[in-house]
Amino acid sequence: MSKSKYRAKIWTPEFIIIFLFHFIVMFSMYSTLVTVGSTAIENYGAAPATAGFVASVFIVGVLAGRALTGYQVNNMGAQKIMYIGTVFFFITYALYFIDGGLYFLIAVRLLNGIATGVISTALNTLATVSVPPERRGEGISYFSLSMVLGSAVGPFLSFLVLEHISFNTMLTCIGLAVLAVSLMLPLIRINNTMRPEGAPRGRFVMIDKDVLSMGFSVLFMGLAYSAVLSFLNLYAIELDLVTAASMFFLVYSAAILMTRPVTGRMLDKYGANVIIYPAFIIMAAGFFTLGQAAAGGVLLLAGFLIGLGFGNFQSVAQAVCVKIAKRENVGLVTSTFFIMLEIGLGFGPFFLGMIVPFTGYGGLYQLLVLSIAAGLVIFHAVYGRHEKKQEI
Repeated sequence: MSKSKYRAKIWTPEFIIIFLFHFIVMFSMYSTLVTVGSTAIENYGAAPATAGFVASVFIVGVLAGRALTGYQVNNMGAQKIMYIGTVFFFITYALYFIDGGLYFLIAVRLLNGIATGVISTALNTLATVSVPPERRGEGISYFSLSMVLGSAVGPFLSFLVLEHISFNTMLTCIGLAVLAVSLMLPLIRINNTMRPEGAPRGRFVMIDKDVLSMGFSVLFMGLAYSAVLSFLNLYAIELDLVTAASMFFLVYSAAILMTRPVTGRMLDKYGANVIIYPAFIIMAAGFFTLGQAAAGGVLLLAGFLIGLGFGNFQSVAQAVCVKIAKRENVGLVTSTFFIMLEIGLGFGPFFLGMIVPFTGYGGLYQLLVLSIAAGLVIFHAVYGRHEKKQEI
């Protein structure tokens, strides 16, 4: 049978809406993540450690939301979960505007994090099933840009606008943006494969055992990257490179935006190995370079290398997880992938912070090359050495 010159579309109206909604939810998450700590200090006199907890407790909520949702996506369908999460998001988001004190703010952060985790798991599932199977790697690569853009544009704009408006005004603007996009959700008609009506549901599970081993590779990579999120600013102050550090994540995002469309097509055509092994090596080179940074240009070069490495690892690893699991478990697989990633991102700084007094920030970044190497070894053992067919 001859191939048609027309390929099945990825950027359908439904995919675009799913992409936009995930972007604006991630934008909301990262905008508050980097600004709520200073608000807690200014409004409630919180200690720096407590202010950090006010910010990071959101990630605990996201983890809880994903853990509770992955199993239910298979039973209820991602579309219904998306609506439940959206309603819960707006209810918990409205609580930000009640001045109930520091502990109330912590509770609000936790609850809004749960809502965000529920929405993100549902949207990732819908995006995965909406793209043509023969272009799944490319589709996941494109969709994951919604998180990349949200994590880069959110902090950048929030720092910018807080020079001129209050935290509550910023929250209002973000909430209206989320509301505007959510009005398009009824146009999403696709849904994931669910268990047949009346079929036994089995016991509740939070982790898909088929992808758990691959998940440890994701965890070690997330652990390494958590040091960038948590300690880059302190490292830059120590080196007197604050101006360059302010551009780090823009360069990081640019590296991903430049390469994701290409690596997504390569993934579908040649398989995961041709992308992910170089990604491990490039990320390790980025961390080694970051540990040696003595000038702004070197710091930004490290950002570019880490973007090439970690940015492309994420999308390829997610596609691999979807491939090696059962098709009907795509929701649980998506949840498992992000749970393992966010365990590394969320809990990494706590443990790595204990090492800093002995290594310094530069030494820590170089030491984390070992974490990246561990991720590579696990990937090779679990999937890389077995990959035969060129399909994801």
